[in-house]
Amino acid sequence: MADGYVLHPLLRPGVVRAWPFQLDMARIGISEDLVVVLPTGLGKTVIAGLIAAEVLRRGNGKVLFLAPTRPLVQQHSESFARWIEGCRRARFTGTVRRPVREGSWDASDVVFATPEIVRNDVEAGRYDLRDVDLLIIDEAHHAVGKYAYVPITRHFREVRSRGARLLGLTASPGGKDERIEEVLGVFGAPRVEARSREDPGVREYVQPVDVELRWVDLPAEVVPIRDRLEDAAREFARRLQRIGYLRKKPIKSLTVKDLVALRSEIFARPGPMTRKFTPLYYQLILLHLFHSLERLETQGVAPFVQYLDRVGAKEKLGRGDKAFLALPQVASARREAQVYLDTARTLSHPKLAELAEIVEETIASVRGRPPRILVFAQYRDTIQGIQTLLESHGHAVGRFVGQATRDPEDRGMNQAEQGRILSAFRDGAFPILVASSVAEEGLDVPDVDLVVFFESVPSEIRAIQRRGRTGRSSLGKVIVLLTRDTREVQYQAAEVRRERAMKRIVRRMSAAARRRSEDGVRESDASEDPLDAGPKDRGPANKVGS
Repeated sequence: MADGYVLHPLLRPGVVRAWPFQLDMARIGISEDLVVVLPTGLGKTVIAGLIAAEVLRRGNGKVLFLAPTRPLVQQHSESFARWIEGCRRARFTGTVRRPVREGSWDASDVVFATPEIVRNDVEAGRYDLRDVDLLIIDEAHHAVGKYAYVPITRHFREVRSRGARLLGLTASPGGKDERIEEVLGVFGAPRVEARSREDPGVREYVQPVDVELRWVDLPAEVVPIRDRLEDAAREFARRLQRIGYLRKKPIKSLTVKDLVALRSEIFARPGPMTRKFTPLYYQLILLHLFHSLERLETQGVAPFVQYLDRVGAKEKLGRGDKAFLALPQVASARREAQVYLDTARTLSHPKLAELAEIVEETIASVRGRPPRILVFAQYRDTIQGIQTLLESHGHAVGRFVGQATRDPEDRGMNQAEQGRILSAFRDGAFPILVASSVAEEGLDVPDVDLVVFFESVPSEIRAIQRRGRTGRSSLGKVIVLLTRDTREVQYQAAEVRRERAMKRIVRRMSAAARRRSEDGVRESDASEDPLDAGPKDRGPANKVGS
């Protein structure tokens, strides 16, 4: 280090800053397989860059950096271009034709790619992971089930040369032992290094993040609409219970996730298919009712009606779809909702008024620079409503969503459009960005003054990713909008519980991995500092940029 910057033969002078805990993790990652668990904004990519630079200095192998989306692939590639001098890079994504990918593999020091492309290329024998000295897995919590990270990582562990390293990066590996163990199992027996913002050695380098819950009440006119839908949901849940399903949890504790899992359970039960038609029929109706309730309680009356309209507009309505729309409780709820929208003087949901007030307060409080506010909303209909409301208050608002286009009024955004929106937000072209979950994971969103959750998310992974957009270089502020006496209370409690469990589990596993590593060091009497080690026999440094 010199004047706060890292000194390294391959790093541009005066460019890469690193905090002591990042350097410590980089040293570990050079000598051991490592999974880094750090909240968003604490420099996971910097750690990857430090390890990559040293790996390239030491040998002739290459670095393969995998990320789940094309924008992330581009972002990491641009970061390495700023940091590592003469770094020959290639990007392998769905937009790059196969002959170009094959030709770029041998000519590159670092390949940045989406995992599906690499999995398909390796299976087709287009290139070999034996050439890789460092495999970096970004957003490593995806390494479960059938996701492409799983076969790539396992294959790399089988074919890699001695000394080749594996590095996983994540802000949130999950809130259950089984999930975290599944992720770590894919990596073999890696060292796990986890830090939080409050840990010694970290807190002095980062800004605190203040999280505030703002509560609102459903309008009195909306409560009867909600009650009709809940009556119908209870009726169909009891029908399923009478034929042997949904008996593990009270009806009032059921979630959409439970109902999605129920479909697989129905198919898995022994017996002829004809006996499964009735529970599948009830399951679909109940799932529609839960989706309707969630939109009504957490998003507003307008998104509830829009959901019904979308079900009715399907090209091919199934028997369960038709039965759901024809339920007396649903038909009555729809009529009352439309009357509310036509006659009410208030907004579709009281959260909208609260959000408008929060935005006004925040913009007025920021001095000396353009304010930045990031609003997360789960549903695209809600994003449209928020944008329209804030623009009607005279604010310039950007919209950031995924690539899917549902209708002419709700167009998706391709990668180039997403990049332009983020650049404009960074440059202060507009103070407010309203985003879907696409902006949660890893994207280089600038440090913002305020992050607003329009609704609670029951996933601890997604909540941590959202909060990480603020508190990077200045005091961070997060506001979560919640509706009293609705399923949001349950979601918020579940998120807090799972996040606490995740921290306990990761710390336990991190301590166990550290003990195993220390025992191994004592047995081998290893004393060499990996950052001071020289290059391997197979060739010195000038490979990068040669």
